Amino acid sequence: MKFTELRKNLKKDYSTFRTVKMAIVADWSVPMLAQAIRGYGYEFGLDIHIYEAAYDQMEVELLDETSELYRFQPNYILIFPCIEKFQEKFYNTSEGERAEVVEHQIFRIRQLCKQANKHADSNVLICNYCEIDDGIYGNFAGSYKKSLLYSTRKMNIELGDIAAEENCYLVDICTLQNLLGRANMVDNRLYYISKTVFSMDTLVLIAKQICDVISVLLGKIKKCLITDLDNTLWGGIIGDDGLEGIQIGELGIGKVFSDLQLWIKELSRRGIAIAICSKNNQDTAMQPFLQHPDMILRPEDISVFVANWKDKATNIKKIRDILNIGLDSIVFIDDNPFERELVQTLLPEVAVPDLPKEPTEYAAYLKSLNLFETVQLSDVDRERTKQYREEAKRVVMRDTMTSLEAYLRDLEMVAEVKSFDPFSIPRIAQLTQRSNQFNLRTKRYSENELQVMLKHSEQFLTMAVTVQDRFGDYGIIGVVILEKISEDTLFIDTLLMSCRVLKRTVEEFLFNEMVRLAQGKGFLKLEGEYIPTNKNAMVSGLFKQYGFTEIENEQKSSVSTRWTLCVSEYISKKTFCEKG
Repeated sequence: MKFTELRKNLKKDYSTFRTVKMAIVADWSVPMLAQAIRGYGYEFGLDIHIYEAAYDQMEVELLDETSELYRFQPNYILIFPCIEKFQEKFYNTSEGERAEVVEHQIFRIRQLCKQANKHADSNVLICNYCEIDDGIYGNFAGSYKKSLLYSTRKMNIELGDIAAEENCYLVDICTLQNLLGRANMVDNRLYYISKTVFSMDTLVLIAKQICDVISVLLGKIKKCLITDLDNTLWGGIIGDDGLEGIQIGELGIGKVFSDLQLWIKELSRRGIAIAICSKNNQDTAMQPFLQHPDMILRPEDISVFVANWKDKATNIKKIRDILNIGLDSIVFIDDNPFERELVQTLLPEVAVPDLPKEPTEYAAYLKSLNLFETVQLSDVDRERTKQYREEAKRVVMRDTMTSLEAYLRDLEMVAEVKSFDPFSIPRIAQLTQRSNQFNLRTKRYSENELQVMLKHSEQFLTMAVTVQDRFGDYGIIGVVILEKISEDTLFIDTLLMSCRVLKRTVEEFLFNEMVRLAQGKGFLKLEGEYIPTNKNAMVSGLFKQYGFTEIENEQKSSVSTRWTLCVSEYISKKTFCEKG
Protein backbone atom coordinates (compact mmCIF):
# COMPACT_ATOMS: atom_id res chain seq x y z
CA MET A 1 0.00 0.00 0.00
CA LYS A 2 0.98 3.62 -0.47
CA PHE A 3 0.90 6.30 2.22
CA THR A 4 -1.81 8.13 0.26
CA GLU A 5 -4.04 5.04 0.52
CA LEU A 6 -3.58 4.93 4.30
CA ARG A 7 -4.57 8.59 4.48
CA LYS A 8 -7.77 7.73 2.62
CA ASN A 9 -8.43 5.05 5.26
CA LEU A 10 -8.43 7.76 7.92
CA LYS A 11 -11.66 9.15 6.41
CA LYS A 12 -13.44 5.79 6.55
CA ASP A 13 -15.82 4.49 9.22
CA TYR A 14 -14.01 2.89 12.18
CA SER A 15 -17.11 2.74 14.40
CA THR A 16 -17.50 -1.05 14.28
CA PHE A 17 -13.80 -1.76 14.89
CA ARG A 18 -12.10 -2.71 18.11
CA THR A 19 -10.63 0.35 19.83
CA VAL A 20 -7.07 0.22 21.14
CA LYS A 21 -4.84 3.01 22.47
CA MET A 22 -1.18 3.42 21.60
CA ALA A 23 1.44 5.87 22.86
CA ILE A 24 4.52 6.56 20.74
CA VAL A 25 7.76 7.86 22.27
CA ALA A 26 10.70 8.51 19.97
CA ASP A 27 13.75 10.68 19.44
CA TRP A 28 12.58 11.58 15.93
CA SER A 29 9.40 13.21 14.61
CA VAL A 30 6.54 10.68 14.43
CA PRO A 31 3.30 12.44 13.30
CA MET A 32 3.38 10.76 9.88
CA LEU A 33 4.16 7.40 11.47
CA ALA A 34 1.12 7.89 13.71
CA GLN A 35 -1.03 8.53 10.62
CA ALA A 36 0.36 5.41 8.95
CA ILE A 37 -0.34 3.22 12.01
CA ARG A 38 -3.88 4.53 12.36
CA GLY A 39 -4.48 4.11 8.62
CA TYR A 40 -3.08 0.59 8.60
CA GLY A 41 -5.21 -0.23 11.64
CA TYR A 42 -8.20 -0.02 9.31
CA GLU A 43 -6.80 -2.97 7.33
CA PHE A 44 -6.70 -5.00 10.56
CA GLY A 45 -10.14 -3.92 11.78
CA LEU A 46 -8.63 -1.78 14.53
CA ASP A 47 -9.48 1.75 15.60
CA ILE A 48 -6.08 2.82 16.95
CA HIS A 49 -6.12 5.99 19.04
CA ILE A 50 -2.62 7.41 19.29
CA TYR A 51 -0.85 9.63 21.80
CA GLU A 52 2.26 11.20 20.25
CA ALA A 53 4.85 12.21 22.80
CA ALA A 54 6.70 15.41 21.97
CA TYR A 55 9.88 15.13 19.93
CA ASP A 56 12.79 13.54 21.86
CA GLN A 57 10.92 13.40 25.18
CA MET A 58 11.34 9.68 25.90
CA GLU A 59 12.66 10.08 29.45
CA VAL A 60 10.23 12.87 30.34
CA GLU A 61 7.24 10.74 29.36
CA LEU A 62 8.32 7.31 30.58
CA LEU A 63 10.17 8.05 33.81
CA ASP A 64 7.49 10.33 35.26
CA GLU A 65 4.56 8.22 36.43
CA THR A 66 2.32 11.32 36.40
CA SER A 67 3.10 12.14 32.76
CA GLU A 68 0.43 12.80 30.17
CA LEU A 69 1.36 9.52 28.49
CA TYR A 70 0.37 7.46 31.53
CA ARG A 71 -2.79 9.53 31.99
CA PHE A 72 -3.69 8.50 28.42
CA GLN A 73 -3.75 4.86 29.71
CA PRO A 74 -2.45 3.23 26.52
CA ASN A 75 -2.85 -0.45 25.74
CA TYR A 76 0.47 -0.31 23.87
CA ILE A 77 3.57 1.81 24.29
CA LEU A 78 5.90 2.02 21.28
CA ILE A 79 9.51 3.00 22.09
CA PHE A 80 11.21 3.98 18.85
CA PRO A 81 14.81 5.28 19.03
CA CYS A 82 16.62 6.11 15.79
CA ILE A 83 20.26 5.60 14.89
CA GLU A 84 20.52 9.12 13.43
CA LYS A 85 20.05 10.64 16.89
CA PHE A 86 22.50 8.22 18.51
CA GLN A 87 25.04 8.93 15.77
CA GLU A 88 25.26 12.58 16.87
CA LYS A 89 26.10 11.57 20.45
CA PHE A 90 28.52 8.88 19.21
CA TYR A 91 30.50 11.26 16.99
CA ASN A 92 30.67 13.89 19.74
CA THR A 93 32.49 11.44 22.02
CA SER A 94 36.17 10.52 21.89
CA GLU A 95 37.05 7.05 20.68
CA GLY A 96 38.14 6.05 24.16
CA GLU A 97 34.70 6.79 25.61
CA ARG A 98 32.56 5.26 22.85
CA ALA A 99 32.17 1.85 24.48
CA GLU A 100 30.81 3.63 27.55
CA VAL A 101 28.37 5.62 25.39
CA VAL A 102 27.06 2.39 23.87
CA GLU A 103 26.62 0.77 27.30
CA HIS A 104 24.83 3.87 28.57
CA GLN A 105 22.44 3.79 25.62
CA ILE A 106 21.65 0.13 26.27
CA PHE A 107 21.09 0.89 29.95
CA ARG A 108 18.88 3.85 29.00
CA ILE A 109 16.59 1.76 26.79
CA ARG A 110 16.34 -0.96 29.42
CA GLN A 111 15.30 1.57 32.05
CA LEU A 112 12.69 3.08 29.75
CA CYS A 113 11.21 -0.39 29.17
CA LYS A 114 11.25 -1.17 32.90
CA GLN A 115 9.46 2.05 33.78
CA ALA A 116 6.90 1.63 31.01
CA ASN A 117 6.06 -1.83 32.35
CA LYS A 118 6.02 -0.57 35.92
CA HIS A 119 3.75 2.45 35.49
CA ALA A 120 1.32 1.31 32.79
CA ASP A 121 -0.94 -1.65 32.18
CA SER A 122 0.40 -1.84 28.65
CA ASN A 123 2.25 -4.05 26.22
CA VAL A 124 5.59 -2.42 25.43
CA LEU A 125 6.93 -2.57 21.86
CA ILE A 126 10.58 -1.65 21.24
CA CYS A 127 12.06 -0.93 17.81
CA ASN A 128 15.68 -1.75 17.11
CA TYR A 129 18.17 0.36 15.16
CA CYS A 130 18.81 0.57 11.45
CA GLU A 131 22.47 0.23 10.50
CA ILE A 132 24.47 3.06 8.95
CA ASP A 133 27.62 2.42 6.96
CA ASP A 134 29.20 5.82 7.52
CA GLY A 135 32.11 5.15 5.14
CA ILE A 136 34.75 5.99 7.73
CA TYR A 137 36.31 2.54 8.19
CA GLY A 138 35.07 0.67 5.11
CA ASN A 139 34.77 -3.10 5.55
CA PHE A 140 36.90 -2.87 8.70
CA ALA A 141 33.89 -1.25 10.46
CA GLY A 142 32.25 -4.64 10.93
CA SER A 143 35.07 -5.81 13.20
CA TYR A 144 36.25 -2.50 14.70
CA LYS A 145 34.62 -2.13 18.12
CA LYS A 146 34.81 1.67 18.10
CA SER A 147 32.97 2.07 14.80
CA LEU A 148 29.35 3.15 14.57
CA LEU A 149 28.42 0.04 12.57
CA TYR A 150 29.88 -2.40 15.12
CA SER A 151 28.27 -0.46 17.98
CA THR A 152 24.85 -0.50 16.28
CA ARG A 153 25.00 -4.25 15.80
CA LYS A 154 25.95 -4.72 19.43
CA MET A 155 23.06 -2.53 20.56
CA ASN A 156 20.59 -4.50 18.42
CA ILE A 157 21.70 -7.78 20.01
CA GLU A 158 21.25 -6.19 23.43
CA LEU A 159 17.82 -4.84 22.45
CA GLY A 160 16.74 -8.38 21.59
CA ASP A 161 17.83 -9.48 25.07
CA ILE A 162 16.06 -6.51 26.67
CA ALA A 163 12.83 -7.42 24.87
CA ALA A 164 13.02 -10.96 26.23
CA GLU A 165 14.13 -10.05 29.75
CA GLU A 166 11.84 -7.05 30.28
CA ASN A 167 8.79 -8.70 28.73
CA CYS A 168 8.62 -6.36 25.74
CA TYR A 169 7.99 -7.12 22.08
CA LEU A 170 10.61 -6.39 19.44
CA VAL A 171 9.70 -4.67 16.17
CA ASP A 172 12.59 -5.56 13.87
CA ILE A 173 13.24 -2.39 11.87
CA CYS A 174 16.82 -3.46 11.10
CA THR A 175 15.67 -6.51 9.15
CA LEU A 176 13.23 -4.33 7.21
CA GLN A 177 16.17 -2.15 6.13
CA ASN A 178 18.12 -5.26 5.13
CA LEU A 179 15.25 -6.16 2.80
CA LEU A 180 14.69 -2.68 1.36
CA GLY A 181 18.21 -1.29 1.36
CA ARG A 182 19.07 1.92 3.18
CA ALA A 183 18.59 4.12 0.12
CA ASN A 184 14.95 3.02 -0.04
CA MET A 185 14.45 3.03 3.72
CA VAL A 186 15.24 6.62 4.62
CA ASP A 187 14.37 10.02 3.20
CA ASN A 188 17.28 12.36 3.95
CA ARG A 189 15.35 15.40 2.79
CA LEU A 190 12.46 14.64 5.17
CA TYR A 191 14.89 14.11 8.03
CA TYR A 192 16.68 17.43 7.61
CA ILE A 193 13.44 19.35 7.07
CA SER A 194 11.22 17.75 9.74
CA LYS A 195 13.25 15.13 11.67
CA THR A 196 11.16 12.39 10.03
CA VAL A 197 13.68 9.60 9.43
CA PHE A 198 11.90 7.23 7.07
CA SER A 199 10.47 7.59 3.58
CA MET A 200 6.71 7.67 3.15
CA ASP A 201 6.64 4.17 1.63
CA THR A 202 8.76 2.84 4.49
CA LEU A 203 6.39 4.32 7.08
CA VAL A 204 3.66 2.16 5.55
CA LEU A 205 5.77 -1.00 5.98
CA ILE A 206 6.73 -0.07 9.54
CA ALA A 207 3.06 0.55 10.35
CA LYS A 208 2.23 -2.93 9.04
CA GLN A 209 4.94 -4.50 11.19
CA ILE A 210 3.56 -2.75 14.27
CA CYS A 211 -0.01 -3.77 13.43
CA ASP A 212 1.19 -7.36 12.88
CA VAL A 213 2.52 -7.48 16.45
CA ILE A 214 -0.60 -5.85 17.92
CA SER A 215 -2.79 -8.29 16.00
CA VAL A 216 -0.95 -11.26 17.50
CA LEU A 217 -1.19 -9.76 20.99
CA LEU A 218 -4.95 -9.53 20.40
CA GLY A 219 -5.06 -13.24 19.60
CA LYS A 220 -5.18 -13.10 15.80
CA ILE A 221 -2.67 -15.83 14.97
CA LYS A 222 -2.14 -18.13 12.00
CA LYS A 223 -1.93 -21.69 13.30
CA CYS A 224 -2.02 -23.85 10.19
CA LEU A 225 -0.50 -24.00 6.70
CA ILE A 226 -2.47 -26.11 4.22
CA THR A 227 -0.63 -26.91 1.02
CA ASP A 228 -1.33 -28.49 -2.33
CA LEU A 229 1.12 -31.09 -3.69
CA ASP A 230 1.58 -31.23 -7.48
CA ASN A 231 3.64 -28.26 -8.75
CA THR A 232 3.57 -26.80 -5.25
CA LEU A 233 5.64 -29.13 -3.04
CA TRP A 234 7.28 -30.78 -6.05
CA GLY A 235 7.51 -30.15 -9.77
CA GLY A 236 5.26 -32.29 -11.92
CA ILE A 237 2.20 -34.43 -11.25
CA ILE A 238 2.74 -37.55 -9.17
CA GLY A 239 -0.23 -39.35 -10.73
CA ASP A 240 1.08 -38.84 -14.28
CA ASP A 241 4.86 -38.59 -13.90
CA GLY A 242 5.32 -41.24 -11.23
CA LEU A 243 7.74 -41.22 -8.30
CA GLU A 244 10.83 -40.98 -10.52
CA GLY A 245 9.38 -38.25 -12.70
CA ILE A 246 8.59 -35.53 -10.13
CA GLN A 247 11.16 -32.76 -9.68
CA ILE A 248 12.66 -32.40 -6.24
CA GLY A 249 16.16 -32.43 -4.80
CA GLU A 250 19.42 -30.71 -5.67
CA LEU A 251 19.20 -30.93 -9.46
CA GLY A 252 17.62 -28.28 -11.68
CA ILE A 253 14.23 -26.88 -10.74
CA GLY A 254 13.90 -29.52 -8.01
CA LYS A 255 15.94 -27.33 -5.64
CA VAL A 256 13.14 -24.73 -5.72
CA PHE A 257 10.68 -27.18 -4.20
CA SER A 258 13.20 -28.60 -1.74
CA ASP A 259 13.85 -25.12 -0.37
CA LEU A 260 10.12 -24.49 0.00
CA GLN A 261 9.79 -27.77 1.89
CA LEU A 262 12.70 -26.81 4.17
CA TRP A 263 10.85 -23.61 5.10
CA ILE A 264 7.61 -25.50 5.72
CA LYS A 265 9.41 -28.08 7.85
CA GLU A 266 10.84 -25.29 9.98
CA LEU A 267 7.32 -23.90 10.45
CA SER A 268 6.26 -27.36 11.63
CA ARG A 269 9.12 -27.43 14.16
CA ARG A 270 7.97 -24.02 15.40
CA GLY A 271 4.48 -25.33 16.06
CA ILE A 272 2.53 -24.42 12.92
CA ALA A 273 0.24 -27.29 11.89
CA ILE A 274 1.06 -28.49 8.36
CA ALA A 275 -1.80 -30.08 6.42
CA ILE A 276 -2.04 -31.55 2.92
CA CYS A 277 -5.03 -30.83 0.69
CA SER A 278 -4.68 -32.51 -2.69
CA LYS A 279 -6.95 -33.70 -5.49
CA ASN A 280 -5.46 -37.15 -5.73
CA ASN A 281 -5.72 -40.74 -4.59
CA GLN A 282 -4.56 -41.05 -0.98
CA ASP A 283 -1.96 -43.75 -1.67
CA THR A 284 -0.54 -41.95 -4.72
CA ALA A 285 -0.31 -38.64 -2.88
CA MET A 286 1.43 -40.23 0.12
CA GLN A 287 3.99 -42.15 -1.96
CA PRO A 288 6.66 -39.40 -2.23
CA PHE A 289 6.48 -38.75 1.55
CA LEU A 290 7.24 -42.41 2.18
CA GLN A 291 9.55 -43.38 -0.67
CA HIS A 292 11.21 -40.45 -2.44
CA PRO A 293 14.78 -40.06 -1.11
CA ASP A 294 14.85 -36.29 -1.69
CA MET A 295 11.64 -35.40 0.12
CA ILE A 296 12.29 -33.02 3.02
CA LEU A 297 8.80 -33.29 4.48
CA ARG A 298 7.91 -36.67 5.93
CA PRO A 299 4.64 -38.08 7.37
CA GLU A 300 5.69 -37.12 10.91
CA ASP A 301 5.78 -33.45 9.82
CA ILE A 302 2.17 -33.53 8.63
CA SER A 303 -0.70 -33.03 11.06
CA VAL A 304 -3.56 -33.87 8.66
CA PHE A 305 -3.30 -35.48 5.24
CA VAL A 306 -6.37 -35.19 2.99
CA ALA A 307 -6.17 -36.45 -0.59
CA ASN A 308 -9.39 -37.16 -2.50
CA TRP A 309 -11.37 -35.77 -5.43
CA LYS A 310 -13.58 -33.35 -3.52
CA ASP A 311 -13.22 -29.60 -3.98
CA LYS A 312 -10.49 -27.90 -1.96
CA ALA A 313 -12.88 -25.69 0.05
CA THR A 314 -14.74 -28.74 1.37
CA ASN A 315 -11.49 -30.45 2.32
CA ILE A 316 -10.15 -27.31 4.04
CA LYS A 317 -13.30 -27.25 6.19
CA LYS A 318 -12.69 -30.90 7.01
CA ILE A 319 -9.11 -30.09 8.08
CA ARG A 320 -10.42 -27.16 10.12
CA ASP A 321 -12.86 -29.48 11.93
CA ILE A 322 -10.14 -32.04 12.70
CA LEU A 323 -7.77 -29.42 14.09
CA ASN A 324 -10.62 -27.53 15.77
CA ILE A 325 -9.32 -24.11 14.77
CA GLY A 326 -10.91 -21.08 13.11
CA LEU A 327 -10.78 -20.58 9.36
CA ASP A 328 -9.05 -17.25 10.00
CA SER A 329 -6.16 -19.24 11.52
CA ILE A 330 -5.42 -20.95 8.20
CA VAL A 331 -3.08 -20.14 5.30
CA PHE A 332 -3.64 -22.06 2.05
CA ILE A 333 -1.07 -22.30 -0.76
CA ASP A 334 -1.69 -23.75 -4.22
CA ASP A 335 -0.02 -23.14 -7.56
CA ASN A 336 -3.39 -23.29 -9.37
CA PRO A 337 -5.13 -19.86 -9.67
CA PHE A 338 -8.52 -21.57 -10.06
CA GLU A 339 -8.16 -23.44 -6.77
CA ARG A 340 -7.00 -20.27 -5.00
CA GLU A 341 -9.95 -18.31 -6.34
CA LEU A 342 -12.39 -21.04 -5.30
CA VAL A 343 -11.10 -21.11 -1.72
CA GLN A 344 -10.93 -17.32 -1.51
CA THR A 345 -14.54 -17.04 -2.70
CA LEU A 346 -16.08 -19.81 -0.55
CA LEU A 347 -13.84 -19.34 2.53
CA PRO A 348 -12.94 -15.63 2.64
CA GLU A 349 -11.53 -15.94 6.18
CA VAL A 350 -8.70 -18.17 4.94
CA ALA A 351 -5.49 -16.37 3.89
CA VAL A 352 -4.71 -17.36 0.29
CA PRO A 353 -1.42 -15.90 -0.98
CA ASP A 354 -1.37 -15.24 -4.72
CA LEU A 355 1.70 -17.32 -5.57
CA PRO A 356 3.96 -15.99 -8.34
CA LYS A 357 3.80 -17.74 -11.70
CA GLU A 358 7.50 -18.59 -11.44
CA PRO A 359 8.16 -21.41 -8.90
CA THR A 360 11.65 -20.02 -8.20
CA GLU A 361 9.89 -17.11 -6.44
CA TYR A 362 7.58 -19.23 -4.22
CA ALA A 363 9.74 -19.44 -1.10
CA ALA A 364 10.99 -15.85 -1.20
CA TYR A 365 7.46 -14.51 -1.75
CA LEU A 366 5.92 -16.49 1.11
CA LYS A 367 8.69 -15.49 3.50
CA SER A 368 8.17 -11.82 2.65
CA LEU A 369 4.49 -11.88 3.71
CA ASN A 370 5.18 -12.44 7.42
CA LEU A 371 2.12 -14.70 7.61
CA PHE A 372 3.14 -16.43 10.82
CA GLU A 373 3.97 -13.53 13.13
CA THR A 374 4.43 -14.49 16.77
CA VAL A 375 5.49 -12.74 19.95
CA GLN A 376 6.63 -15.74 21.96
CA LEU A 377 7.38 -19.45 21.80
CA SER A 378 6.92 -22.20 24.37
CA ASP A 379 8.02 -25.82 24.57
CA VAL A 380 4.39 -26.81 23.90
CA ASP A 381 4.61 -25.19 20.45
CA ARG A 382 7.33 -27.60 19.42
CA GLU A 383 5.06 -30.53 20.28
CA ARG A 384 2.08 -29.15 18.38
CA THR A 385 2.49 -31.22 15.20
CA LYS A 386 2.45 -34.36 17.29
CA GLN A 387 -0.62 -33.12 19.18
CA TYR A 388 -2.48 -32.38 15.98
CA ARG A 389 -1.68 -35.87 14.62
CA GLU A 390 -3.04 -37.31 17.86
CA GLU A 391 -6.19 -35.21 17.39
CA ALA A 392 -6.68 -36.71 13.91
CA LYS A 393 -6.62 -40.19 15.51
CA ARG A 394 -9.28 -39.07 17.99
CA VAL A 395 -11.49 -37.92 15.13
CA VAL A 396 -11.10 -41.28 13.38
CA MET A 397 -12.07 -43.08 16.59
CA ARG A 398 -15.02 -40.74 17.15
CA ASP A 399 -16.38 -41.50 13.68
CA THR A 400 -16.40 -45.25 14.45
CA MET A 401 -18.28 -44.88 17.74
CA THR A 402 -22.02 -45.40 18.04
CA SER A 403 -22.50 -42.65 20.64
CA LEU A 404 -20.78 -39.58 21.98
CA GLU A 405 -20.78 -41.04 25.49
CA ALA A 406 -18.98 -44.17 24.31
CA TYR A 407 -16.41 -42.04 22.52
CA LEU A 408 -15.73 -39.86 25.58
CA ARG A 409 -15.49 -42.88 27.87
CA ASP A 410 -13.01 -44.63 25.56
CA LEU A 411 -10.78 -41.53 25.42
CA GLU A 412 -9.82 -42.27 29.06
CA MET A 413 -9.14 -38.60 29.86
CA VAL A 414 -7.18 -37.75 33.01
CA ALA A 415 -6.63 -34.19 34.23
CA GLU A 416 -4.09 -32.69 36.61
CA VAL A 417 -4.76 -29.38 38.38
CA LYS A 418 -1.94 -27.17 39.66
CA SER A 419 -1.46 -23.59 40.74
CA PHE A 420 0.60 -21.41 38.41
CA ASP A 421 4.37 -21.81 38.74
CA PRO A 422 7.34 -20.24 36.91
CA PHE A 423 7.58 -23.22 34.55
CA SER A 424 3.97 -22.97 33.37
CA ILE A 425 3.87 -19.18 32.98
CA PRO A 426 4.98 -19.06 29.27
CA ARG A 427 2.25 -21.49 28.18
CA ILE A 428 -0.40 -19.79 30.34
CA ALA A 429 0.49 -16.37 28.90
CA GLN A 430 0.27 -17.86 25.43
CA LEU A 431 -3.18 -19.31 26.15
CA THR A 432 -4.49 -15.96 27.38
CA GLN A 433 -3.27 -14.34 24.17
CA ARG A 434 -4.48 -17.03 21.77
CA SER A 435 -7.72 -18.38 23.23
CA ASN A 436 -10.73 -16.64 21.75
CA GLN A 437 -13.71 -19.00 21.67
CA PHE A 438 -13.93 -20.47 25.18
CA ASN A 439 -12.84 -17.30 26.96
CA LEU A 440 -15.30 -15.42 29.16
CA ARG A 441 -13.50 -12.07 29.36
CA THR A 442 -10.72 -12.40 26.72
CA LYS A 443 -8.25 -10.69 29.02
CA ARG A 444 -4.70 -10.95 27.68
CA TYR A 445 -1.78 -11.42 30.06
CA SER A 446 1.94 -11.12 29.44
CA GLU A 447 4.47 -13.35 31.20
CA ASN A 448 5.57 -10.41 33.30
CA GLU A 449 2.02 -9.71 34.50
CA LEU A 450 1.55 -13.36 35.46
CA GLN A 451 4.86 -13.35 37.33
CA VAL A 452 3.60 -10.37 39.35
CA MET A 453 0.43 -12.33 40.10
CA LEU A 454 2.53 -15.19 41.47
CA LYS A 455 4.07 -12.78 43.97
CA HIS A 456 0.59 -11.80 45.22
CA SER A 457 -0.75 -15.27 45.95
CA GLU A 458 -2.76 -13.89 48.87
CA GLN A 459 -4.86 -11.95 46.34
CA PHE A 460 -5.23 -14.60 43.63
CA LEU A 461 -6.09 -18.29 43.37
CA THR A 462 -4.97 -19.93 40.15
CA MET A 463 -5.52 -23.17 38.27
CA ALA A 464 -3.59 -24.59 35.32
CA VAL A 465 -5.30 -27.72 34.02
CA THR A 466 -3.39 -30.36 32.06
CA VAL A 467 -5.20 -33.20 30.25
CA GLN A 468 -4.04 -36.41 28.66
CA ASP A 469 -5.91 -39.33 27.11
CA ARG A 470 -5.16 -42.65 25.45
CA PHE A 471 -3.72 -40.90 22.38
CA GLY A 472 -1.39 -38.44 24.08
CA ASP A 473 -0.90 -35.36 26.24
CA TYR A 474 -2.73 -32.10 25.44
CA GLY A 475 -0.53 -30.10 27.82
CA ILE A 476 -2.04 -27.12 29.67
CA ILE A 477 -5.49 -26.55 28.15
CA GLY A 478 -7.40 -24.73 30.91
CA VAL A 479 -6.67 -21.59 32.91
CA VAL A 480 -8.56 -20.11 35.86
CA ILE A 481 -7.62 -16.92 37.74
CA LEU A 482 -9.73 -16.07 40.80
CA GLU A 483 -9.29 -12.70 42.49
CA LYS A 484 -10.26 -12.11 46.10
CA ILE A 485 -12.63 -9.09 46.12
CA SER A 486 -13.99 -9.54 49.67
CA GLU A 487 -13.56 -11.84 52.64
CA ASP A 488 -16.15 -14.28 51.28
CA THR A 489 -16.16 -13.65 47.50
CA LEU A 490 -13.89 -14.55 44.59
CA PHE A 491 -14.14 -12.87 41.19
CA ILE A 492 -13.47 -15.01 38.09
CA ASP A 493 -10.89 -12.78 36.44
CA THR A 494 -10.07 -15.38 33.78
CA LEU A 495 -11.67 -18.66 32.76
CA LEU A 496 -10.54 -20.03 29.42
CA MET A 497 -9.99 -23.34 27.71
CA SER A 498 -8.20 -24.43 24.56
CA CYS A 499 -10.54 -25.19 21.67
CA ARG A 500 -8.74 -28.55 21.27
CA VAL A 501 -10.78 -30.09 24.09
CA LEU A 502 -14.13 -28.42 23.54
CA LYS A 503 -17.26 -30.55 23.98
CA ARG A 504 -15.39 -33.34 25.76
CA THR A 505 -16.73 -32.52 29.27
CA VAL A 506 -13.43 -30.88 30.20
CA GLU A 507 -15.41 -27.67 30.75
CA GLU A 508 -17.56 -29.52 33.31
CA PHE A 509 -14.38 -30.70 35.02
CA LEU A 510 -13.06 -27.12 34.99
CA PHE A 511 -16.15 -25.70 36.71
CA ASN A 512 -16.29 -28.53 39.24
CA GLU A 513 -12.67 -27.94 40.24
CA MET A 514 -13.05 -24.16 40.34
CA VAL A 515 -15.98 -24.42 42.77
CA ARG A 516 -14.13 -27.06 44.82
CA LEU A 517 -11.11 -24.74 45.10
CA ALA A 518 -13.28 -21.83 46.25
CA GLN A 519 -15.03 -23.99 48.86
CA GLY A 520 -11.76 -25.45 50.07
CA LYS A 521 -10.40 -21.94 50.70
CA GLY A 522 -13.50 -20.96 52.67
CA PHE A 523 -15.16 -18.65 50.14
CA LEU A 524 -18.95 -18.51 49.97
CA LYS A 525 -19.53 -16.89 46.58
CA LEU A 526 -18.12 -16.76 43.08
CA GLU A 527 -18.76 -13.78 40.83
CA GLY A 528 -18.07 -13.75 37.13
CA GLU A 529 -18.39 -11.60 34.04
CA TYR A 530 -19.06 -12.36 30.40
CA ILE A 531 -17.64 -9.79 27.95
CA PRO A 532 -18.82 -10.58 24.40
CA THR A 533 -16.48 -10.49 21.41
CA ASN A 534 -17.08 -11.55 17.82
CA LYS A 535 -15.46 -14.93 18.66
CA ASN A 536 -16.69 -16.03 22.11
CA ALA A 537 -20.45 -16.27 21.53
CA MET A 538 -20.28 -19.98 22.38
CA VAL A 539 -19.77 -19.12 26.09
CA SER A 540 -22.46 -16.43 26.27
CA GLY A 541 -24.79 -18.74 28.24
CA LEU A 542 -22.10 -20.55 30.21
CA PHE A 543 -22.72 -18.99 33.62
CA LYS A 544 -26.46 -19.70 33.43
CA GLN A 545 -25.74 -23.27 32.34
CA TYR A 546 -23.65 -23.83 35.48
CA GLY A 547 -26.15 -22.40 37.94
CA PHE A 548 -25.01 -18.77 38.22
CA THR A 549 -27.59 -15.99 38.63
CA GLU A 550 -27.32 -12.79 36.64
CA ILE A 551 -26.63 -9.62 38.63
CA GLU A 552 -28.73 -6.67 37.50
CA ASN A 553 -26.54 -4.27 35.55
CA GLU A 554 -26.86 -0.64 36.63
CA GLN A 555 -25.01 0.53 33.51
CA LYS A 556 -27.65 -0.32 30.94
CA SER A 557 -25.38 0.63 28.04
CA SER A 558 -22.78 -1.98 29.03
CA VAL A 559 -22.66 -5.08 26.84
CA SER A 560 -21.09 -7.24 29.56
CA THR A 561 -23.10 -9.25 32.09
CA ARG A 562 -22.22 -10.05 35.71
CA TRP A 563 -23.11 -13.32 37.43
CA THR A 564 -22.98 -14.77 40.94
CA LEU A 565 -23.05 -18.25 42.49
CA CYS A 566 -23.43 -19.44 46.06
CA VAL A 567 -20.86 -22.23 45.98
CA SER A 568 -22.78 -24.38 48.50
CA GLU A 569 -25.64 -24.55 46.00
CA TYR A 570 -23.51 -25.69 43.08
CA ILE A 571 -24.50 -29.07 41.62
CA SER A 572 -21.44 -30.96 40.41
CA LYS A 573 -21.58 -31.75 36.68
CA LYS A 574 -21.02 -35.13 35.06
CA THR A 575 -17.66 -35.38 33.35
CA PHE A 576 -15.67 -38.07 31.58
CA CYS A 577 -12.43 -36.43 32.68
CA GLU A 578 -11.00 -37.94 35.85
CA LYS A 579 -8.69 -36.10 38.22
CA GLY A 580 -5.20 -37.57 38.31
